[in-house]
Amino acid sequence: MAYEQVRFEIDSEKAIQNKGLKKALVNVTNRFRSARNNASHDVSNWEELRSAAREVKKETISNLDKYLLMLEDSVKSKGGRVHWAKDSKDASEIIIKIAEDSNVKSVVKSKSMATEEIELNDKFNEAGIKVVETDLGEYIIQLAGEHPSHIIAPAIHKTKDDISRLFSDTFDIPYYDKPEDLTKFAREKLRNEFLNADMGVSGANFAVAETGTIVVVENEGNARMTTTVPRIHVALVGIEKLIPRYEDLSLFLTVLARSATGQKSSTYVSFITGPKRQSDIDGPEEFHLVLLDNGRSNILASDETRESLYCIRCGACLNNCPVYRQVGGHSYGWAYSGPIGAIINPQLLGLDKASELPFASSLCGACHDVCPVKIDFPKVLLELRKNVVESKSKSTRLGEAFLEKTGIKLWRFAMMNERIYKTTNKLGYYLQKPFRSGDDKLNSLPYPFSRWTEQRDFPAVAKKTFRESWADIKQGIG
Repeated sequence: MAYEQVRFEIDSEKAIQNKGLKKALVNVTNRFRSARNNASHDVSNWEELRSAAREVKKETISNLDKYLLMLEDSVKSKGGRVHWAKDSKDASEIIIKIAEDSNVKSVVKSKSMATEEIELNDKFNEAGIKVVETDLGEYIIQLAGEHPSHIIAPAIHKTKDDISRLFSDTFDIPYYDKPEDLTKFAREKLRNEFLNADMGVSGANFAVAETGTIVVVENEGNARMTTTVPRIHVALVGIEKLIPRYEDLSLFLTVLARSATGQKSSTYVSFITGPKRQSDIDGPEEFHLVLLDNGRSNILASDETRESLYCIRCGACLNNCPVYRQVGGHSYGWAYSGPIGAIINPQLLGLDKASELPFASSLCGACHDVCPVKIDFPKVLLELRKNVVESKSKSTRLGEAFLEKTGIKLWRFAMMNERIYKTTNKLGYYLQKPFRSGDDKLNSLPYPFSRWTEQRDFPAVAKKTFRESWADIKQGIG
């Protein structure tokens, strides 16, 4: 299922009509928001930690070439192998070749947005290699033939009833009422997959340049099984996941868990440095680190949008976004959803494929307020919007851009001249009458305003300006 074109306007309209989806989104994101707020309030220097994390990421991304080479040397010195992938095709071919060279027949995967980004499961299937997702949410999504709709809760859009029916239909088992029964069934199925797998594929939350350690945080234990039970471990990691020093981990693990789920720490935090050593009782015989670019270097080259690469994939921006909470993740059309998807997807896919996403935001700044590395989402979104408008002005949509620019100029002219403003207000009051409803709302306006009123009301123009009403109040006649 390749992502050819993001259709946010069409898909979000469908999502808004889905009452079950809206209920599930609000319930789950409310729990995440509440937990995150409580956890952050328990840390007295929370804002200082966020600022410190941003400075570390800023320094890392500004010197990414140096730290990437340091990471490569560190991994090799610990017996691991490093592969460089310039794009998704490169990354897929590298991983499939590792599997084929080692006669791999079965692969288990832990949750990884990078593997979603390159659609690795499809490539394994095309190569005739069995691949099984082992994170419970990802397992459900794989059975359903869908994409994740949340960075840390991929099956957030599924109800218990949906999952019970999915398991019953897929495995020809009874319909289970209790989540515990569903979980037990999945655990038993997945345990066999771990024991029979030749290769484990993971992502990484962080890659430490000075030690060559990759760090994976999770709550189910499946990632630890994926990275230790099979004889080969492959970690696919975006080049922006680096942090320079081992000591930086204490800072990032503190802000990541609290921002993501409101936990002080994830249940499992795995530190993986190379393959199994002679003194180890378990672990893979081979460790491969695949470093994925896939457009990240282009983001790095932009002073205006570079901070998009600071993201540590906690999902807090999704949980607090008024747009995501209404339309869910699938409306964003690619691996990353919510505010981070709105800024990352257009830059990785290209504006021609995802031009709608920078506009999938109210610019309220809630994402900025909760981001553990203080990414300035509104600033990046505005820069991307500018790029979209500039690209459209050279295309067949020149008329739209001209209309918008003309409208803004007229509005500015009216706002700078009090007499014209009053005249325009009076004129608007009378012109709106054919469209005015009984509750002082404009429910259906002609184009181009119809694009607004298709989804929501527009407040009617008042008969008096604010100054006129205020003067009436002061005179006691309002």
